[in-house]
Amino acid sequence: MRILLLAAHPRSSQSIAQRALTEAARAVKGVTARDLYAVYPDFNINADAEQALLLEHDIIVLQHPFYWYSAPAIIKEWLDIVLESGWAYGDGGTKLHGKYLVNALTTGGRESFYHPEGRNRFTVEELLAPFNQSAHLCGMAYLKPFVVYAARKQTREDLTAEAEAYRDWLSGLAEGRIDPTENLAEGYVLPEGFKRRHAL
Repeated sequence: MRILLLAAHPRSSQSIAQRALTEAARAVKGVTARDLYAVYPDFNINADAEQALLLEHDIIVLQHPFYWYSAPAIIKEWLDIVLESGWAYGDGGTKLHGKYLVNALTTGGRESFYHPEGRNRFTVEELLAPFNQSAHLCGMAYLKPFVVYAARKQTREDLTAEAEAYRDWLSGLAEGRIDPTENLAEGYVLPEGFKRRHAL
């Protein structure tokens, strides 16, 4: 399966973790990696170009730091501009049906922080609910997120291991060794009539 990876970090040159993940992704055959802030420094997103890319790929990965329990601003702008009514959802909006959406993110806090008893009170998957619902509205399957916790506190060795795990995860999806429908977000129910676009 073909993977479209949309990386979004407003200061990517300063993020060792995000840079490591992007470099790992670029090494995977079948992955198209794009830096949204580099492509659209003025936030003037080209909906037609982005929609064409979406049609060419099966899995959409939103890779970003977990800013204020969500994504950097350009991700929201991308969603607002690209996922148009009548194209991605609503009457006649079936272009993304059967595709997959997943978040790959880095956090500042430890994994224990993202728990009902932790300082952030919710799990990462609970905080990603708007992406979960967006996928469902567009007839897509929403997968478990790939998360690197406490990214700024990772040792070089640990970060290398995380990047290798990310590369292996992406290559497993691209090569069909990992069945995305067996990696749905917790409690996610596939949209009615969901049909995968490519057999594994």
